[in-house]
Amino acid sequence: MTIEPRIRDELHTLRDQVRHFQGGMVASVDGMVIAHDLPDIEPDGLAALTAAAIGVAKRLTEATGQGAFEESLTRGAGGYIAAYSAGRRAVLTAVASTDTNVGRLHLQARKAAERIGALVDAAPHR
Repeated sequence: MTIEPRIRDELHTLRDQVRHFQGGMVASVDGMVIAHDLPDIEPDGLAALTAAAIGVAKRLTEATGQGAFEESLTRGAGGYIAAYSAGRRAVLTAVASTDTNVGRLHLQARKAAERIGALVDAAPHR
């Protein structure tokens, strides 16, 4: 049984919970797409970029003594891209417009990332 439909359900729930949420993706920490809900964004490219950004973020938290990476937020002129650690093997990437309540995004995405991480970590390695 594949976990992809269950992860996609989590992404749809996140869309329902956060106004102005534009889409989400779950990828392995090395940049392979597991599931996505990205109508206007190419998921493979975003997964690769997220893996690179997470690599830098991990080094940054380690170099400054802030512990293990948990999340990262990037703000652009058109909105936000947030990445959340999802267990040992995955990352949740969330894309939202500038009108998004970032506190609500963090609250709901952190919960989703925890549930997604449990699904991914319990699944057999491919």
